[in-house]
Amino acid sequence: MSDNTTSPDDDRTVHDATKRRREVRTRYAEIATGSAACCDDTEPTSCCGDTELERADRSRLVGYSDGDRAAVEPGADLGLGCGNPTAIAAIENGDTVLDLGSGGGFDCFLAAREVGDDGRVIGVDMTPEMVERARENAETNDASNVEFRLGEIEHLPVADESVDVITSNCVVNLSPDKPQVFREAYRVLRPGGRLTISDVVSTAALPPDVRTDPESITGCIAGASPIPELETMLRDVGFVDVSIDPNAKSQAFIREWADAYDPSEFVVAATIDGQKPTT
Repeated sequence: MSDNTTSPDDDRTVHDATKRRREVRTRYAEIATGSAACCDDTEPTSCCGDTELERADRSRLVGYSDGDRAAVEPGADLGLGCGNPTAIAAIENGDTVLDLGSGGGFDCFLAAREVGDDGRVIGVDMTPEMVERARENAETNDASNVEFRLGEIEHLPVADESVDVITSNCVVNLSPDKPQVFREAYRVLRPGGRLTISDVVSTAALPPDVRTDPESITGCIAGASPIPELETMLRDVGFVDVSIDPNAKSQAFIREWADAYDPSEFVVAATIDGQKPTT
């Protein structure tokens, strides 16, 4: 006779995951509505610099060109990323692109230029306030080939084998169940589809107080995984041609993510790639 009881450890894991999602959702709801500091391109704050030049310099460090910033109306770039996945994702005209944790929609609008009128871009975010803001930005940018859906990246509201390219920008680290994120990504990709994301990876063990600190968790620090673990997650799901390329230059902006310590001693931004086999 099977035992279907749930162990205390299982209960604790579920509780921790639920708590973590709640903390992340609360922080990014505040950012979406302007009640928390972020690098909003319409309301600059200390984290992104007080001047247009400082904000432009930070965008260049992350990987955006001046042309990228000029191509999207203000209000979409919230300064929350750690790279520019659309620049390296080899997006083609007619592609369907899915952006995980789409925020204000900045990367989606950049991808929309690449897919053209024959393609489409889908952004998924679990924060209602962020989805609402992104939809407003879509109207401002007249982005008719972009749509935003409310949902968790562990349970994507996207059909099987319907996407050509998946992008994401400093979001997967926030998930309490990264293997499930990659399983879902694999499910929705068409055979031969590609995953190209920018995220942070762990380079050294965090102090216990930082690892459990809500601000470090929601601030894209405490949730980072080591490269070998991420490679294993991706390959276990079925991805091939897996590569993770750290960006040493990211230390210049990551060290600004906390005041009490230097996060760049523990995490670095990286490009994470994988492909779903064609057969």
